[in-house]
Amino acid sequence: MATDPSPQIPMRASSKSSSNSIHPVDVETPPVRTPTPIIYREIKHFKKWIPWLVPAFVVANTVMFIITMYVNNCPKNSVSCVADFLGRFSFQPFKENPLLGPSSATLLKMGALHVKEVVDGDQGWRLITCNWLHGGVFHLLANMLSLLVIGIRLEREFGFIRIGLIYIISGFGGSLMSALFLQSNISVGASGALFGILGSMLSELITNWTIYANKVASFVTLLVIIAVNLAVGILPHVDNFAHIGGFLTGFLLGFVFLIRPQFGWVSQRYVPPGHSSSARPKFKKYQCILWAGSLILVIVGLSLGLVMLLRGVNANDHCSWCHYLSCVPTSRWSCNTEPAYCSVTKSTPFFILHFPLFMF
Repeated sequence: MATDPSPQIPMRASSKSSSNSIHPVDVETPPVRTPTPIIYREIKHFKKWIPWLVPAFVVANTVMFIITMYVNNCPKNSVSCVADFLGRFSFQPFKENPLLGPSSATLLKMGALHVKEVVDGDQGWRLITCNWLHGGVFHLLANMLSLLVIGIRLEREFGFIRIGLIYIISGFGGSLMSALFLQSNISVGASGALFGILGSMLSELITNWTIYANKVASFVTLLVIIAVNLAVGILPHVDNFAHIGGFLTGFLLGFVFLIRPQFGWVSQRYVPPGHSSSARPKFKKYQCILWAGSLILVIVGLSLGLVMLLRGVNANDHCSWCHYLSCVPTSRWSCNTEPAYCSVTKSTPFFILHFPLFMF
């Protein structure tokens, strides 16, 4: 039977026989207590970060390119230059560098990757510095736009420390693989590090699989993007070994740095004051296995690759078909990896690029 949920108010009848009206008794209304609002705070594992490191990387790469063009000083070292009005910042002729950039001699001076200098000249630092150099304006724009698109999103989710480590270590891994397979030319570009970030996005999706919606669609989309970008690397003068090495390094590092707790993560995203959020995160067993296995693989892989490089090992001697991973010859182009010379830089081999084509 239905009941009336309204509060019961005491009633009284008038004593006058001429009136049958009923009036409520005057009673004091108790004060209404306004509930204290609960202030929620974001816990450490899921808080949003303000991205600043990725923009700083973009600025650093741009500054390095400006310094490289200053050192290049085309009017002094070349017969003709592109954009003469820029003075010493003008570009090398298109026949020498179609990307609006410096000469290969300048890039080598600034720290481009060249195996002979690394092995014979004890200049292992080139494995790092080459990631901060670019072959031209077009090369720089392509890499930096890609970095902004994929890097800011990850830094906002996981913070500058983890994304910074993935970027730098992946760049090193890409340079290492490039040096093991491409030993005739010099190599510059940041896309080994960029492919590392792309690889970490894939491993992050895998290791945190249970917390995502539309996970299958995201997984397929990422695979298509990765496949297209690696396919671009089979073009001549593109260092696909740096792409592959950076991607594999970043893929393993994603399992290590981008792991998130799984149990109760939705309810723990916002917790009321006084409720402890410092409890030890709980991970699924497969996450722990991936974390440990990836950490071992990345340490062993980078260490072994570095030892092989410093001993002068040419990886092509142990893999007769691997050169097709970086360039597939067709009737329209050749995959000749012998040093290419021009009239201005007769003693310096032509450079090849780390060139991504991310699509989001």
